[in-house]
Amino acid sequence: MNTMLQNQDRKFKLGMHSYTLHLSGFGESWGFQEYGETHEFEMVKDFFDLVDIAVEVGLDVLHITLVDIKNDTSDENLAKCRKYAEDHGIGLELNISFNAPSDPRVNCTIEESLEIAHKLGCTLVKYSTDVEHPQKRSHSCLCSSVMVQLAKIADDFKRNIPTIEKYGLQISIENHCDLFADEVIWLVKEIAHPQVGACCDTINPIMLMEGIEECCRKMAPYMNCTHFCDNRVFADPDGTHSLGTAIGQGDVDCEKIMQIFREECPPQLDTIDLEIELPLSGYTIEEGREVEMKALKESVEYMYKVLHIGFNAAKIYGE
Repeated sequence: MNTMLQNQDRKFKLGMHSYTLHLSGFGESWGFQEYGETHEFEMVKDFFDLVDIAVEVGLDVLHITLVDIKNDTSDENLAKCRKYAEDHGIGLELNISFNAPSDPRVNCTIEESLEIAHKLGCTLVKYSTDVEHPQKRSHSCLCSSVMVQLAKIADDFKRNIPTIEKYGLQISIENHCDLFADEVIWLVKEIAHPQVGACCDTINPIMLMEGIEECCRKMAPYMNCTHFCDNRVFADPDGTHSLGTAIGQGDVDCEKIMQIFREECPPQLDTIDLEIELPLSGYTIEEGREVEMKALKESVEYMYKVLHIGFNAAKIYGE
């Protein structure tokens, strides 16, 4: 009983995946792969504005992509970004893809990303593997064509273990709409290194027809990162839809998910990164940027007051 109570008092830093503000040009442009297109939203703010926003709303950590630093990986720019974040008390994590389907700006190799993350002062690098499944995805978990890809990815990570150890980075592999929970777990077990874990995106299981709670429970013992999402799921004459909302305003039981994470995740999970994927339609892009900021502020308040996540938010909402 005492152990469970202690687990439920477990504290986490509060982070934000920069995709939350993608209409302002941050994170990446996602979801256009169904049309075979790539897109870039206009970047109306820069990395330093992003850090200022993090301070304004009470975040502890920013989970960024290469887009957020305008793909400028020069030593000078990385040092400048690192110093600005450190001076403002904001930690950094780096989000990398191998072959993003609709925004290649976020792509990078393992070798290059480790160097970038180290120079930025990041504590963790999260990878989307972009594994391809057969068209009939519902029963394609760990199928032969997928296993060939996973084996190569595992070998690539193993070759980079000396650098991972040298820089003391946590490495996290995500169920990024392309990996079943069991496939992420297979990779983590195959790489078999204490600095390599899983990133559970709490809404991505829907894309592979997995249950959200089942996926979270499976991945929890291996997690060192999460994209914490909430969506509204509904049906209309056009079909079944999953649309992002501010955290706590959708159909995901966020309190139950955090209970699982507090009880079952290892100490390597020290940050909960919120991610909001609001629908693009229904407003102008200028209005959408305001809606994103409103959803971010509401999410931080909910996660701090209700889920008891975060430290810097106390400066805004009190102890």
